[in-house]
Formats: sequence, C-alpha cells, structure tokens
Amino acid sequence: MKSKNIKELKNKNIGDPDTTTAAILRAALELGEELGFEGLTVEGIAARSGIAKTTIYRRWANVGAIVMDAFLGDVTRLAPIQVRSTARESFTASMRLLARAYRGRLGKILRPLLGRAQADENLWEAVRTRWVEPRRQVARGIVCRGIQSGELRPGLDPDVVLDALYGSFYHRLLVPYKNGAISDRFIDALVDTVFGGLEPSGARALVQSASQPAE
Repeated sequence: MKSKNIKELKNKNIGDPDTTTAAILRAALELGEELGFEGLTVEGIAARSGIAKTTIYRRWANVGAIVMDAFLGDVTRLAPIQVRSTARESFTASMRLLARAYRGRLGKILRPLLGRAQADENLWEAVRTRWVEPRRQVARGIVCRGIQSGELRPGLDPDVVLDALYGSFYHRLLVPYKNGAISDRFIDALVDTVFGGLEPSGARALVQSASQPAE
C-alpha cells in the first residue's frame, strides 16, 4: 500500500519538482523504518519511489542528506515548537509532541542519523544549522519572554535552561536503560523538576531548604 501511494504521488504530476521530491522523501522514510538507516541506499530509494537515480543525485549528494531532509519535513510537521501563554505550558506541549514523534519512526531514524553525524562533517553541520539551531532560536525566545514576564527568575542563561530540559530528553532517546521511555509522564516530571529551579518561588524554596541546618 505504501509503495502504491508513492507511485500515485509521482504519477500525479510527473514533471512537478515538488511532487518528485515528496516521493523521494517518503520512500526514504518508509525504507528507513523498514531497513534502518544503515540499510538505506540511493538505489533502494530510487526503486521504491520510481524516480531515477540521476534525478535523486541532482538533488542530494548522498543518502544522509536525503534522510536529513525527510526527517526535517516530518519533525516540522509532527512536532513544531508550541508557543503558549507561559514558558512552562510552551515547553510541556512542545516536548510532548516531540516525544510522541520520537516514539515512532522518527526516533528510529534519528538515532543512527546522529550517530552518522559524529563522523560526517557535512551531516553534522546540516543537523546543527537546519534543525538544532532554528528550533533553539524559537525556544530561547520562549525562555526570554518567561524571564521578562516574571514567570522565570532573572539572570537565567537561556541555553543552560534548554540544555537542562532537552539534555535529559535526548539522553533517554539515545542511551538505552531500564525505565527510560520518553513518555508523557516523563515529560511532565521533567518539566516540573526543571521549572522548580527556574521559577522565582521554586528558587526561593531551594535556597531556604539549602540554608536549613541538617538534623
């Protein structure tokens, strides 16, 4: 059924570059889910999509670049950063969407994609400039607005805040250990824990607790 859908997409408008690109990216995602990142080849993507290898190579230099574009398209559609009335609500909603996406095929693709990026400078740069930094820019704005509104305490470094939130998230995604699911319950607990030190009332409570003599 999936292959049929790709062929229908390609045949819908065979001369349309956008349609051709969509067929290639969809084929890459489907094969990545079925075979894993290491099993992907341009030949396989060409066969699944019905698009000639020469056409694919005119758009992308290698399989990693194709997977990067396919991943970006899906994660942007499934898990855009949410901007709500408060920073806490914004990050809870955003991280829940991201966790839901990563529990599916995007998580299966992202793990080897990041592994490959450690040894591929071009892929590393693409991950940084096309995915990580654009999302962090939006997220920094959420933190800054939270500081300005008084929701978050003054003097916070937005990048440290983001690392505190998302560092634990990606640790669970990439490092296998018992009870390490990126569930909605985990997201809620993570946001509560981190925001306990970010919000003025939480910070005061931590200071008061630390100043109390041990019994």
